[in-house]
Amino acid sequence: MIVGALSAWVVASLLGPAIFHVHLLRSGTSDPGVVQHTEEAFATASAYSLGGALFAALVTSAVVSVLVTRRIARQLGQVRHASGRIAAGDYTVQVPSVGMGAELDDLASAFNTMAAELARVEQTRTRLLSDLAHEMRTPVATLEGYLEGIQDGVVGADEETMTVLLHQVSRLARLAQDISLVTTAEEGRLSMHRRPVRVDELVGTAVRQASGQYAAAGIDLTAEVPGAAVGAVVEVDQDRIGQVLTNLLDNALRHTSPGGRVVVRATRDAESVRLQVADTGEGIAKEHLGHVFERFYRADSARDRAHGGSGIGLAIARSISRAHGGEVTVSSAGHGQGTTFTVELPLMVPAARRQR
Repeated sequence: MIVGALSAWVVASLLGPAIFHVHLLRSGTSDPGVVQHTEEAFATASAYSLGGALFAALVTSAVVSVLVTRRIARQLGQVRHASGRIAAGDYTVQVPSVGMGAELDDLASAFNTMAAELARVEQTRTRLLSDLAHEMRTPVATLEGYLEGIQDGVVGADEETMTVLLHQVSRLARLAQDISLVTTAEEGRLSMHRRPVRVDELVGTAVRQASGQYAAAGIDLTAEVPGAAVGAVVEVDQDRIGQVLTNLLDNALRHTSPGGRVVVRATRDAESVRLQVADTGEGIAKEHLGHVFERFYRADSARDRAHGGSGIGLAIARSISRAHGGEVTVSSAGHGQGTTFTVELPLMVPAARRQR
């Protein structure tokens, strides 16, 4: 306002008197005394009017600036207060919108979104630590009990005892490896060695590796690769995608009763390939479908732990699929209606087409 007032004063002082003098001469007034007195009157009136106007504008702008600044400070104060509450662990805080422009409204919206996301992450972290502690409790307790028994001479260090101990150690090692794998994949640090692989080769390898377990469980395992999908090629890390299919087949095996059927099916369209693992097993209720890919999530904890699942296999499948630019989804008509997992991967683009 000070710079604007000085600029207006200089411009008015330079232009106003000159323009007034020209108009005064055109009016026919030739008396030097009259001309001088009139110009002095104009200069004085202009100075007082311009000075009063600028002063009024300065005061008004100062008042408006104070009001606006207080409103902005109040809004930022709410954000600062909410930030402090979030730092203290309260993720339920929300910043209200005050309608002072798109920028502040966007700030409030972004802050509320951040708070909600932090609340979700904290909830997931809490559940993760709780489930991880629960997963480790059983093998650690088993190891501790057997080792104390051996130390006290109550349990002999025979082959059966060593087998139990090795099984529990392997369970802990597998749990650590699974957590490390899914964390690495989600952070984008998963090392992969991609190469062109035929879809029928992926399906055939996965079915052959799982056929022994399925035969022992009395469950029929078949592969369906129609002619349109036989020649399809995807550029993937074969071991990683094989792990995805293995995890899905292990999951189907745990939740399908003897006499049931599991089908590994491959289909394709113009842009992608879909690998499906469909079973006739227990199915998944609608309210659980959106959570099955979360770490350690179980629709029925007791039943799933009895089946031996770690609760990380599906999270690993999703992370590896996304690392390949694909996605894995699940569908089920409900309890007892079976489940279908679908892994969608992009088709390999031919070199000539990629160059174009």
